[in-house]
Amino acid sequence: MTLSTTLTILFSSFLVTVILAPVGIPLLRRLKFGQSIREEGPQSHMKKAGTPTMGGLIFLLAIIISTIVVAMIFDLFTTQTIVLLLVLVGFGVIGFLDDGLKVIFKRNLGLTSLQKLIGQIAIAIAAFLLLRLGSFDTSIGIPYTDVSIDLGILYVGFLIFWLVGFSNAVNLTDGLDGLVSGTASIAFAAFGVIALFNEQADIALFAFAVTGALLGFLIFNANPAKVFMGDTGSLALGGALAMISVLVKQELLLLLIGLVFVIETLSVILQVGSYKLRKKRIFKMSPIHHHFELSGWSEWKVVLVFWSTGCIVALIAVLAEALL
Repeated sequence: MTLSTTLTILFSSFLVTVILAPVGIPLLRRLKFGQSIREEGPQSHMKKAGTPTMGGLIFLLAIIISTIVVAMIFDLFTTQTIVLLLVLVGFGVIGFLDDGLKVIFKRNLGLTSLQKLIGQIAIAIAAFLLLRLGSFDTSIGIPYTDVSIDLGILYVGFLIFWLVGFSNAVNLTDGLDGLVSGTASIAFAAFGVIALFNEQADIALFAFAVTGALLGFLIFNANPAKVFMGDTGSLALGGALAMISVLVKQELLLLLIGLVFVIETLSVILQVGSYKLRKKRIFKMSPIHHHFELSGWSEWKVVLVFWSTGCIVALIAVLAEALL
């Protein structure tokens, strides 16, 4: 994929998002799709109650439109493009239903964990079956080595774990203005570059479409946020990010590029485990971004530190991929 194609997809998805947002945000407000805030959360967040949520619909539309149009123009619409759109839309629908129930019943709980899990598993299996129609590699490699393990049909179990795990990891991270928009755009851009190294132009196109759309959304989602992405956006982004790592055959590299999401998830696991086993909390609150807030950090400081961490690990991953 040429530089002009890369810039075309980045700019087009950015532009579509920037055009849709001023229309979508007032519409979400009129429909009273306001965010419910956890009472046990930081008190500084209570002022965010009522901010339009489900804004993920805005950048999801931008990603879908720009990916399909640009892929058609440059003849890059492939089975892998279909799989990526399937995962993005499928997980987005689950998030949309989850957000919808929260809005309708004015509570912070939507779909049950089991309902979400069943939907995520079904989408992961559908993606696997589509990939198996071609010559899909079912091995998992160790980054920067020639070592790999072929899982065969068991790969479907790994795929389910990977997509469900990272969709929920990104969802957990979505707790501060602009946090996920920034960290996810960095992660998708990194995998876009890696896809270019691998000459997988169709995957690179999708990755940069997501990057451009998120940068456009960040204009409206940065502190103070005019709109939240909701589970509609975060679940879709997590599933799509995991799927990209699978398609570029750098599954485990996602643990580095998505380190912020991994740390956020581990903080929740450690907090819950510690409380159940010892009746003591490790952090003031989990996920860990709230711990830093309650420790006196401003919201902007937490977000900037996490963005910086995402940039550093992404650069390390990309440079290592280029040099090794």
